[in-house]
Amino acid sequence: MQQYEIVIVLTPLLSEETAKEAIAKYSKTLTDGGAEIVQEDNWGLRKLAYPIQKKTTGYYHLTEFKAPGELINKLEVELRRDERVLRFLTIALDKHAVAYNEKKRSGAFNKKPAAKVEEAN
Repeated sequence: MQQYEIVIVLTPLLSEETAKEAIAKYSKTLTDGGAEIVQEDNWGLRKLAYPIQKKTTGYYHLTEFKAPGELINKLEVELRRDERVLRFLTIALDKHAVAYNEKKRSGAFNKKPAAKVEEAN
């Protein structure tokens, strides 16, 4: 199974609960299709880089998952049909991106470097 990452931007007209329900629907579509969800990250309401359908903000949600390739087409068809979705982007991760995401999840990038102690000779 290939590992994928999808970012979904939902319309800002939704309430927080409705946005979570929409994301839960797509997560259920993934798991019902045989996908294994690795990580989900809700970015919340954010400003868009440019207006989409006269909207300047949107609810962002990132999901990382392992799935068979056939499931991606089914998921993207559902996303295109849903009026609540402004945009989405699905990316197939290569081995370097998978390693990077694992390091990011473990917190390797958030650690502060140890202070160097200079010895006086």
